[in-house]
Amino acid sequence: MRKTAALGAAGTLVSGALLAGAITATPAQAGEQHQRGSAEARGVATAAARAAKKGIDWQDCPADWGLKSPVQCGYVTVPVDYARPNGRTIKIAVDRALSTGGKEQRQGALLYNPGGPGGSGMKFPTRITTKNPLWAKTAKAYDFVGFDPRGVGHSAAISCMDPQEFVKAPKADPVPDSEADKRAQRKLAKQYADGCAERSGRLLPHMTTPNTARDIDVIRAALGEKKLNYLGVSYGTYLGAVYATLFPGHVRRMLVDSVVDPSREKVWYQANLDQDIAFETRWGDWKKWVAKNDAAYHIGDTPEKVQAAWEKLRATAKKKPIGGVVGPAELTGFFQNAPYYDSMWASVAEVWSAYLAGDSKPLVENAGPDLKDTAGNIASENGNAVYTAVECTDAKWPTSWKKWDRDNTRIHRQAPFMTWSNAWMNLPCATWPVKQQQPVDVKTGKGLPNVLIVQSVRDAATPYGGAVELHRRLKGSRLITERDAGSHGVTGQVNPCINDRVDAYFLTGKTDAKDVTCAPHATPKPSTTKSVLGALDLPAVR
Repeated sequence: MRKTAALGAAGTLVSGALLAGAITATPAQAGEQHQRGSAEARGVATAAARAAKKGIDWQDCPADWGLKSPVQCGYVTVPVDYARPNGRTIKIAVDRALSTGGKEQRQGALLYNPGGPGGSGMKFPTRITTKNPLWAKTAKAYDFVGFDPRGVGHSAAISCMDPQEFVKAPKADPVPDSEADKRAQRKLAKQYADGCAERSGRLLPHMTTPNTARDIDVIRAALGEKKLNYLGVSYGTYLGAVYATLFPGHVRRMLVDSVVDPSREKVWYQANLDQDIAFETRWGDWKKWVAKNDAAYHIGDTPEKVQAAWEKLRATAKKKPIGGVVGPAELTGFFQNAPYYDSMWASVAEVWSAYLAGDSKPLVENAGPDLKDTAGNIASENGNAVYTAVECTDAKWPTSWKKWDRDNTRIHRQAPFMTWSNAWMNLPCATWPVKQQQPVDVKTGKGLPNVLIVQSVRDAATPYGGAVELHRRLKGSRLITERDAGSHGVTGQVNPCINDRVDAYFLTGKTDAKDVTCAPHATPKPSTTKSVLGALDLPAVR
């Protein structure tokens, strides 16, 4: 799931031919669990049949995409509305890196979604070209395939407001001091929802998880694959779960990592409230780590002192934004990287430590906007627009401000780190300008193979209960739990107990006879030397 601090803050040519070792594609009919005879079921079957016949015209990627050869790029055409497959269409951008093993080792294509909603998977093939050691064995068997989901990046990108305005700072403090503050945020949320309709209204009603799942089935057919191999992280787990429900007979291997709770009661309003509490827990874990490493950072030698330092920093930025651009909203946006990812623990602490030592430049560069980075700002605004469009259209949200106010006031008392920031980001859903759908009832269907689920117990973005719920709903699935850990995206961590099982699943399809609990990956180490920090290469916050 994707978060920002506050609303508005933030080759060889192969034409229609099958690759060596690929299985002949079939239309998307067998095993579908769409409502019997529905227009969408017929539409996706039609679109998949067309895609299977056409294939993908793989070429070197456009220079400005930042994807160098041997990564190849192409497009797959899908209907905007699957109930009208002969109507308007859009092109979905895809890319690939070919498997590194021999013909006898190849098992097809592995499709990836990193989460969001709004995340691009186009960098996934670079795990092969950069020789990522965690994926070297799987790369021998699979082409790694990424894609921009509908509305994202190179796939008919949507927008809800001017990107330069979106990133301007400082934003208002997300924690309201008065009813006037709340009214101002409500006005911004309504303006944002209206902006989505004004700038992206033609695609907005069709920006849903089920439609993206249908797009995936069309991509599967275009790749020449009879069945789908899939890796989904964060929101990508929910996308995978919906695909598995709609197309159980089309799944070959599916691994989901850091799981969104798929229950209709959670998607999406309650899921965000649950997330606020989980973030507070993981924020506490990081504070303990910072305190333990006070010799390196000099922030505070107890979690209580670290919290006091945070509140002082926040108050300072509220009174006078740091560098003129970093207020409480921007601080939350930057500091939430630590609860998200263990890999950011040391970097965030070092930026904070530098500020306390008198150097505010790293904090301004990392927490503040870069108005010169127009391409990055366009991507940031686009990602936020897709996040909002999908979550708001996927499900019905409360329209009563009293409910939002009551629930978030209550949660803020126990989880103040980002509750109100999260609330304002999602509030456009309360006045959403297009019809909101009923979420898919995720469940096991005929032909669905064993799905592998991987989850850390203390994950902030996708609380552990989501993995348990998905495991319950998908019969035959196996759950790998990483105890005493909470980094988002478990398969990206070095932990042989998990890494070896991921390889075994993708290479052989085998899972353990029972669920497995693994010891945690190594705790991050503090920075050993002070460097001149600039803007960090931050992971996408999703």
